[in-house]
Amino acid sequence: MILNLDTSFKPLGENQVLFDSFIFSGGEPHIKIKSDLKNTEEVTITVRVTSFNDFGMLLCAIDAVKRSGVKNVHVFLPYFPGARQDRVMVAGEPLTVKVYANLLNNQELSSVTVFDPHSEVTPALLNNCKTITNYTFIEKVLQNIGKKALLISPDGGALKKIYKVSEYLGGINVIECSKKRNVTNGKLEGFKVYEEDLGGEDCLIVDDICDGGGTFMGLAVELKKKNAGDLYLAVSHGIFNKGIAALNEHFKKIYTTDSFRDVDGVMQIKLEEVLKS
Repeated sequence: MILNLDTSFKPLGENQVLFDSFIFSGGEPHIKIKSDLKNTEEVTITVRVTSFNDFGMLLCAIDAVKRSGVKNVHVFLPYFPGARQDRVMVAGEPLTVKVYANLLNNQELSSVTVFDPHSEVTPALLNNCKTITNYTFIEKVLQNIGKKALLISPDGGALKKIYKVSEYLGGINVIECSKKRNVTNGKLEGFKVYEEDLGGEDCLIVDDICDGGGTFMGLAVELKKKNAGDLYLAVSHGIFNKGIAALNEHFKKIYTTDSFRDVDGVMQIKLEEVLKS
């Protein structure tokens, strides 16, 4: 059976486990399972985590399901929170991804499934972790574009994954790029495209997360300087905290999934479609 905590997000099927949920006036999440689960062996819980309260609701749901008599509880987290904080850069900071992983590991879950994790650190920290790659998502993006495009790696962190995508898709050419972050002010600078002339070919930048979008806009400018054709952007997890208006000035079309939230003004491919393929 499936418990979709976000009733507008049903990547694994319909909401078969009935429940009520609300937030107490003090801010605490609460849930009450309404379905009879006494004879249920397995339940998979899905949720889009956009705040710590969403994660708190997930932990409450896990406990409630177990107290209902379910022995095997699985969790599907398409976007794993804190995954970008997978190393300590400055003394005094937390290893945030481990904080979230420890909370889930303490639940003794049968499995935790994550879609396109930010790095190998997330699955390494999670017990009984399964991952879903972005291969099918990018395949669907290219089908929608309807023509050939170079795959653009925005930085070294994305390089390993993008070559695996290329291999899955039959060996599409990959263009390597890089950037630097100014440690004094946090701004991105020094964008580089390691190809002198792109010959007017269309380009698809592939990455896991788009938050503010500065990386992709800075890279778009450099790609155009190197004679790029139409520019496209595909990110598995679209946060878009600054909106998409500025991004749309650089890209012919932007693609994402519904792993984090529903977004207007972009081409959103539902995870339900990705998982069925």
